[in-house]
Amino acid sequence: MASQTPVSIVVLAAGQGTRMRSDRPKVLHPLGGRPLLAHVIATAQALAPEAIHVVYGHGGDRVPAAFADSQGLAWVEQADQLGTGHAVQQALPTLPDDHAVLILYGDVPLITAETLERVIAAAGDALGLLVAHFDDPRGYGRIVRDESGAVVRIVEEKDASELERHIKECNTGILAVGAQRLRAWLAGLSNANAQGEYYLTDVIEMAVAEGVAVNTVHPNRREEILGVNDKAQLADLERRFQRRQAERLLTEGVTLIDPARLDIRGEVSVGRDVSIDVNVVLEGRVVLGDGVRIGANAVLRDCELDAGTRVLPMSLIERARVGRDCRIGPFARIRPGTALADSVHVGNFVEVKNSQVEAGSKINHLSYIGDAGVGRDVNVGAGTITCNYDGANKHRTVIGDNVFIGSDTQLVAPVSVGDGATIGAGSTITRDVPPTELTLSRSKQQTVKGWKRPVKKREV
Repeated sequence: MASQTPVSIVVLAAGQGTRMRSDRPKVLHPLGGRPLLAHVIATAQALAPEAIHVVYGHGGDRVPAAFADSQGLAWVEQADQLGTGHAVQQALPTLPDDHAVLILYGDVPLITAETLERVIAAAGDALGLLVAHFDDPRGYGRIVRDESGAVVRIVEEKDASELERHIKECNTGILAVGAQRLRAWLAGLSNANAQGEYYLTDVIEMAVAEGVAVNTVHPNRREEILGVNDKAQLADLERRFQRRQAERLLTEGVTLIDPARLDIRGEVSVGRDVSIDVNVVLEGRVVLGDGVRIGANAVLRDCELDAGTRVLPMSLIERARVGRDCRIGPFARIRPGTALADSVHVGNFVEVKNSQVEAGSKINHLSYIGDAGVGRDVNVGAGTITCNYDGANKHRTVIGDNVFIGSDTQLVAPVSVGDGATIGAGSTITRDVPPTELTLSRSKQQTVKGWKRPVKKREV
């Protein structure tokens, strides 16, 4: 960061968000799979400040509880929501006088570290203020300048005159200034306004009165300063956020069939020549190797796919590891704890859970493999299931290399199948199967001669 002055960051996250029409605190509503506030905190941490103070209020301890695993956050409660100036006052007692204070908002999630660095640099021995121009400025405080172009004050819309409401330069609320000055100005705030609140924006007029320059900065992209007040705005920011993620993947060489139809809710790492079809959802930590292709409407969550693997449409992969050149789907489900080695095929309507499948094996149709170890070059016929649950405990099935399992076989665990064994179709296997032999269990087929199918009686 360019500034040599120590920086403390105050994030205002106490608002109720009544227009969200939700019992959930506004800053905990998700954007890209993470709370709004999480995005702001991540950006704040990227600036490497001396401290991050988060002012919370509505929702009580639910907000800090949601970040219990986050390190380096100081939580400050604003018991009564009396305005943004009052909120910042709650954090002031622990801010050293020689620090610059950067004010952020927990419901403005797309702000970037690069823009904030420029705000801090603009502060220096002055006050740095982030502003933006809007064709339709309704809802924003207006920046009032004098004839020389210097900022003289900010007027909130409800307090603005008709002429002032036509101003298109707007306040974002994000500012940076020395802690000692901020402390003195906040002590002099008044709530004599239309809202009956202590406005942080009033410090601008105080700064001007003391001869402190107000240096304005514009964001690189206007979406950086957009906030969330209702579900419509949240949905709009979601699409903007997702477009950012898509642009990053495109820059990294990923082929996106339609960048507008992709949702990333976590961290995605990609190799070369990756292709992603429409309506794919990537959640948590997802790693896609070179040449991986993801079909339409697939969902990948916390998984790694090695080079050349293809996921066909409508498949779900969750907390699993997939080797090279595998083929999964369509309509396949790979559940947590599964590891597929290279060149494994898992076909349509197949579910694999907490199982290890070795290289070259195929489970192509309508099967369930759970709590199992499957060897190399195994062929699992359609309709095969491992009966792994006895109603109280899970049991394991072990299948050796080069095994052929006929269709509609039930393997009742715990059970093992030796290398090279063949199991006849329609078998229920309850004991271990020896290697290289054919094993089957079937009742004798019979034909009952002369049998007649019942005929429905006609109603009188």
